[in-house]
Amino acid sequence: METRRKAPVGRPRGFDTDEALERAVRVFWEQGYEGASLTDLTEAMGITRTSMYAAFGNKEDLFRKALERYTEGPASYGARALREPTARQVAAAFLNGSVRATTRPGCPSGCLGVQGALAAGEPGRAARDTLTAWREEAVVALRDRFRRAVDEGDLPPGSDPGLLARYLMTVGNGIAVQAAGGATCDDLQLVADMALRNWPSA
Repeated sequence: METRRKAPVGRPRGFDTDEALERAVRVFWEQGYEGASLTDLTEAMGITRTSMYAAFGNKEDLFRKALERYTEGPASYGARALREPTARQVAAAFLNGSVRATTRPGCPSGCLGVQGALAAGEPGRAARDTLTAWREEAVVALRDRFRRAVDEGDLPPGSDPGLLARYLMTVGNGIAVQAAGGATCDDLQLVADMALRNWPSA
């Protein structure tokens, strides 16, 4: 009796891609795009360069995937804040989330999206542009939410949604920079509270 040969099965990866990506997030978060060498990344991820390229692409591709993971994880407070019922609650959730995310015990201080590639040479230009666009997307999302708040009468007539969004992002980014420099969670929460005291009321 003739037996059929089984079709070859693709060789499974010898590592957990989710766990490897989480480790890459931490390296980029701690060292920035240019500061994170391929050796740093592959050693932290526990894989070879060949495996990294096969699973994630080149370093730029890996950085973009790491930023996506960071957005879904530590930076997810931004998306949650947009769902708050009032503009003031949006602002509070955004700033309080920024304080918690940038001073979280056991995690690097600061924000991957802020300090990952603020200043970059030619090799890091793509990462810098990616982060610039990432931050600008957050400003646009906040602006659109505050436009709705104006339409609903939740913000005073004449309020500038774009300026309010930029103000929040500027304070949030400043919190991240201060956290990276060693400012404590308590001190940064006082900054967030001060910003909220200046928030316009309807």
